[in-house]
Amino acid sequence: MARVATQGASCPFSEPSQDFRPYDMADPFPFYAWLRDQAPVFYSEETGYYVVSRHADIKAVFDDWRTFSSENAQAPMRPMCDEGRRIMRDGGFTAYSGLSARVPPEHTRLRAIVQGCFGPRRFKAIEPQIREIVNAQIDGFIDRGHADFFREFAYDVPALVLFKLVGVPNADVPRVKAWSVSRALLTWGNLSDDEQLPHAHNMVEYWAYCRALVAARHENPTDDLPGDLVRLQAGGAEISDDEIAGVLYSVLFAGHETTTTLLANGIDSLLSYRDNWVAIVADRSRIPAAVDEVLRFSPSIVAWRRKATTDATIGGVKVPEGANILLLIGSANRDERVIDHPETFDIARRDARQHLSFGYGIHSCVGQQLAKLESTIALEELTRRIPSLRLAPNRSRTYLNNISFRVPAAVAVEWDRA
Repeated sequence: MARVATQGASCPFSEPSQDFRPYDMADPFPFYAWLRDQAPVFYSEETGYYVVSRHADIKAVFDDWRTFSSENAQAPMRPMCDEGRRIMRDGGFTAYSGLSARVPPEHTRLRAIVQGCFGPRRFKAIEPQIREIVNAQIDGFIDRGHADFFREFAYDVPALVLFKLVGVPNADVPRVKAWSVSRALLTWGNLSDDEQLPHAHNMVEYWAYCRALVAARHENPTDDLPGDLVRLQAGGAEISDDEIAGVLYSVLFAGHETTTTLLANGIDSLLSYRDNWVAIVADRSRIPAAVDEVLRFSPSIVAWRRKATTDATIGGVKVPEGANILLLIGSANRDERVIDHPETFDIARRDARQHLSFGYGIHSCVGQQLAKLESTIALEELTRRIPSLRLAPNRSRTYLNNISFRVPAAVAVEWDRA
C-alpha cells in the first residue's frame, strides 16, 4: 500500500492524503474518483509507475503510440526470479506478444494480417455455434434454481467459443484456462519467488502448445484461425511460425479471459441495478446498449500500461523518458468530464460508447466484435430462458489480486424454477 500525494499548483506530489492499493480490485472506483479530482497524474513508488486517471489524458496517451510505447504492456509487474527464468529458458519459452506489446512497423504488418481473420465472415459463421454453447451451458444448471454464474457459465463459455475459432478441442479447455490464470498472475500480479515457479512451468507448457498448433496446421490444414494464418503465410503473407504462435499465445488468453470477466461483471451489474435487467427481459433489442454500458461501468480491464519513449507531459505533469505509465481505464470510463452521472449504471444512457475498455488508437482490441457478439447472445438466451435471474442474498464479493483485471471469485445467482 502506498500514499498518494495531492496535486498542487507547483508540485504534483505534496502532502500525502490517500491510500493507493494497486492490486486490490474489490472496489477501486471511489478511489479513482478521488484521483481524478485531486491527483489525476501521480507517481506511485510502490509500482514504479506514473498513474493516470482522467479520460482525456488516457485517450491522448493511447493515441500517441510514438511517445507512449506499448512495449511494456505484457511486462511482468514483478520481475521473474532467477529460478523461474531458468525454468522458462530450459523449457524453450520464447513467446512474445501477439500484438498488444508490439510497435510499428512490426505491429502494423502483423495486425493487417490478423485483422482479416477476425472479420464479419468468421463471426457470422460461428454465431450458431455460440448460441449452442450458451444454451448447453444453461442446460447444465437451469433445473437447479441456483448457480455460481462465474464458474458455471462465464468461465467456460468464452473459452469454448474461442476454441471453436482457434480449433482447440473442448478437452483442452481446463489446461488452457489454467495456463491463462498463470499468465495473468505472472504478468499483472505480485507473486513471491516461490509462488512464481509453478506458473513458470505452466508458461513452458502453454508456449509449447501454441507452437504445436501451428505445426499441426502445416501438416493438416483446417478452417480456423491458425489454419487461416498458415494459409496466408503460404500465400506470401509476411508472418513467421513463431509470430503465428505468438498470436495464438495472446488470443488464447485475451480472447476468453476478458470475456469471462465481462460476462460475470455484466450479470453482477445488471442484477445489482435490477431495473436494467427487467428492461432487457422486456425488450431484448436493448441488449446491445446494455453490453456497451457494462463495458463502461464494469470493464474486465481497469488498468493498462505504456512506456514513455522520450520526455513528455501528461495532464500538465512531466514524465521522463523511460517512465512506466499505468492508465486507469476503469477511471476514464467514469470521468464526469465525459460521462453524465458516471456512477449510475443505466443501459438507456447515450454516452456509454465513450468508454475506453477496448483501448484506443492503433492498439484497440482486435477481438472486440467477438466479445460484444458473445455477450449479446449470452444475454439474449439468459433473459429468454431465466427471466427471474437474481443475485443470491448475502453473497460475498472478492476479486483476484492483480493490477489490471477485475476478476470476481464468484457470482452467486438464483431464480424461480419452472
